[in-house]
Amino acid sequence: MVAPGSLQGVISEEVDPRADQEAPAQRPQALMLTFLGEYVRGRALCVYSRSIIEVLARVGVSEHATRSTLTRMVNGDLLRRQRHGQRMYFGLTERSRRILEDGRHRLAETGAVNRDWDGTWTLLGFSLPGSWQRERHALRSQLAWAGFGPLQNGLWIAVGTQDVEQIVAGLGLRAHVRVFHARTNHLTDVDEMIRDAYDLDGLAVGYAEFLERWDPATRTPPADPFATKLRLVTDWLQTIRRDPRLPIQHLPPRWPAIPAQDLFHRLDARLLDPAQVVAAELLDTRPDTHG
Repeated sequence: MVAPGSLQGVISEEVDPRADQEAPAQRPQALMLTFLGEYVRGRALCVYSRSIIEVLARVGVSEHATRSTLTRMVNGDLLRRQRHGQRMYFGLTERSRRILEDGRHRLAETGAVNRDWDGTWTLLGFSLPGSWQRERHALRSQLAWAGFGPLQNGLWIAVGTQDVEQIVAGLGLRAHVRVFHARTNHLTDVDEMIRDAYDLDGLAVGYAEFLERWDPATRTPPADPFATKLRLVTDWLQTIRRDPRLPIQHLPPRWPAIPAQDLFHRLDARLLDPAQVVAAELLDTRPDTHG
């Protein structure tokens, strides 16, 4: 799985004011990654720059914003240029392949509903000098992104057996962190512990809003299935990446992630074939000679 710290920032880019308004903060780079994950990942292809501009134009991103995003992604080792004659094509790098595989894993395998928890927890304790405010903030931020919640001062928990090596080593905090894998006993109220460590209300609101945005009863049939699929998958990824995948048996009844996930899969399956038809007509691709 991709190190959480490497995903932060990759998903956060400046918002184009003309971008799609159906889902919150659908930034050019997030939409670009969705496009690459859906139509380039695993295919050893490079895509012509004009095709990419046309792709993002369909979801409200200007040509200027798309070109700026391509430049930033090349500079960030997320895309690689490949020239064919007078045309510039863009292919994946090893870093972007890892990130896209992480997205595919969340979409197709783990999902948003954790029904197979084995009862284990990862506990991470840290003690930093009082003056290390920046380091403390960075550690807390990356732990939250990785699905940890603060149990008490200096002690964070996450479901399952989590590998935090890249987070800790990347921040240079190995000497200040202790990590354990453990199970609770009967003295611990797991439901209460989860409520204390995680913002369940905030998570539930995110799924409820997804359901409201994509409810077929309130939406007209999509005029552009290709654009709708990009928006849908981007919205769903942004929703589930905020979710630490807590065990369903310890969450409130009628947890909205369940119907939200069902709705996503139904809509995504319905859009798959029509979007593929558009993609076949729209995309100018070449074999990735470095893939």
